Amino acid sequence: MPTGVIINAASVLFGGLLGGFLGDKFSEQFKNDITLIFGVCSMGMGIYSIAPMKYMPAVIFALVIGTGIGLWMHLGQWINKGAMEMQKPISKLFPNTKTEMSHEDFINTLVTVIVLFCASGTGIYGSLDNGMTGDTTILISKSVLDFFTAAIFACNLGYVVSIIAIPQFILFYILFLLAKFIFPLTNPNMILDFKACGGFLMLATGFRMVKLKMFPIADMIPAMVIIMPLSWIWANWFLPLL
Repeated sequence: MPTGVIINAASVLFGGLLGGFLGDKFSEQFKNDITLIFGVCSMGMGIYSIAPMKYMPAVIFALVIGTGIGLWMHLGQWINKGAMEMQKPISKLFPNTKTEMSHEDFINTLVTVIVLFCASGTGIYGSLDNGMTGDTTILISKSVLDFFTAAIFACNLGYVVSIIAIPQFILFYILFLLAKFIFPLTNPNMILDFKACGGFLMLATGFRMVKLKMFPIADMIPAMVIIMPLSWIWANWFLPLL
């Protein structure tokens, strides 16, 4: 049973519903200030994940090449379109959903939240770990933070945040099923570099949350796919030559 995956998706679902219901009960100042705190938390989680990195050249190379692939595929634009499509049915179901955010800020924030919930290194690694060992510790820990994060973002974005639980569950469940095939091909160093790559995405997400710099985090997602093969190639092909 993908217990951790289900709990994580449920935390986003119910957190989004709670935030959508309570959104108009908090001042804009409160919502803006608390979002800054979550931005700092995301940066801290990213730095924590980056610290144990084993092969820095492999991680940097994966980020550069992966982001280049994402930009070439216009992945960020596709996610933007998907975010808009997600918003339309929610607006019809909950016509009283209101936000004082501009259209551009709404989309930028929504994309940030989608990547935060669906593409974090912690979530991806936790899903793989749950599928291979049955250990739900990582995903349950992530669920606690995701519940409150979803609630706070839903105060501004509305009930649409709760729907992010659907693509999150689909993605993490696929990883859960693939775990038995992926884990035997990895080693501890590859896992460390994988988590470090996810940490860079979390760090970039934090910068987006505090609106300091709008990193193209949606376009950075392919880096998570290529980091483990690159980590293995660096360790086995390049290091022996140095």
